[in-house]
Amino acid sequence: MTSTLRLNWNELLDEYRRRNPRSAEMSARASAVLPGGTTRTTTFFQPFPPTLVSGAGCMVLDVDGNQRVDFLNNYTSLIFGHAHEKLTAAANRAAESGSAFASPTEHEILLAEVLCNRVESLDKVRFTNSGTEATMAALRLARAFTGQSVVVRFAGSYHGTHDYTTTPGAGVPPEVDALVLTARFNDLDSVAEIFRTARQVIAAVIVEPVLGAGGVIPAEPRFLEGLRELTADHGALLIFDEVISFRLHRGGAQARYDVAPDLTTLGKIIGGGFPIGAFGGRDDVMALLDPDAGVISWGGTFNGNPVSAAAGVAALTELTEDVIEGLNASGETLVESVNDALRADGLPVHVTGVGSLFNIHTRSDPITDGSAAMIVDRELLAALHLGLMNRGFFLAPRGLGSISTPMTQLEIRGLAGSIVDLTTALLAGT
Repeated sequence: MTSTLRLNWNELLDEYRRRNPRSAEMSARASAVLPGGTTRTTTFFQPFPPTLVSGAGCMVLDVDGNQRVDFLNNYTSLIFGHAHEKLTAAANRAAESGSAFASPTEHEILLAEVLCNRVESLDKVRFTNSGTEATMAALRLARAFTGQSVVVRFAGSYHGTHDYTTTPGAGVPPEVDALVLTARFNDLDSVAEIFRTARQVIAAVIVEPVLGAGGVIPAEPRFLEGLRELTADHGALLIFDEVISFRLHRGGAQARYDVAPDLTTLGKIIGGGFPIGAFGGRDDVMALLDPDAGVISWGGTFNGNPVSAAAGVAALTELTEDVIEGLNASGETLVESVNDALRADGLPVHVTGVGSLFNIHTRSDPITDGSAAMIVDRELLAALHLGLMNRGFFLAPRGLGSISTPMTQLEIRGLAGSIVDLTTALLAGT
């Protein structure tokens, strides 16, 4: 870190503390009962995250009275922003009749019908309460169907926080680590090499069509097509993790790429702002979950609960092709305008993006895989993030953001200008 950047960082830090004294108090209070003062590690950043009290449209309000444009949208899950009238009304109506039952309701049937109608590769679905649970279930299902045990994933991918997606890591047995092989995203040769050496034990390849936590990096079309061919040739299942990327097309990113997986995992926007996850796919694979003839018993007390399902149906009803196209166009405009300005000034920052998803990277050269996305100037990224918070823009500490329907060009141009201005100011004189 240069002396200029260090000075700017200290100024940003002092300004943030001045603007957020009550959040500082809440953080200290939370630390007494929550490790690190949070229940979600991903939401933490130094010196402390703001404590939020409400959200409306694309704005959030914290305990200190600060308003910020929410470009994070609870990590891309709030595609209609906060407290959307129709989604809230649907959830309230469902809750008034009972929030959960130990038996099916029509709400979960309706949501399943909507999903199967929108996504061509979905013959059947099952619901969970999170994307983590969805990928965990899909991987188990793939192992049961193929009779094999090894899973191939990609560097920089994120499929939740269960053992098979966080290995290697503290608390994960080495026996689990041995069952997960890692290839390079957008590098079909690295996957082919794994199949050449371990094809007899591979149950599935799990991939995000767009790396989300890995930096919003789109898959190259031939890469996904090649994965489809490799898995089919070797009797393994292809799993698309569309928890984040489903927002990019009415039928998910798989429709955008025209590649059909065997299984798909979903979450975030399909719950209309309420907790949900889902996994589904080919009829013969999903049949293993059939209570009469299947071999897997999979449950969850709040799976397919009527509140989340009703809000999800309302959300997907509102999420028409025109709405998706508008969101994608706004995201692409943001990415293009920021990158044009940064390139013109020769600044070592650029933004990757696909449709309504984007990510700020503190490096200027192209990023096509998750390993490259990890090699960034982290001190500059932390300063950019804190500076944007001070200017009234809420993004993930790693630079992730998304567009929601309540946003206008005013908010989008405001963020674009602030990214360029802050980068210029932070690197002045370096």
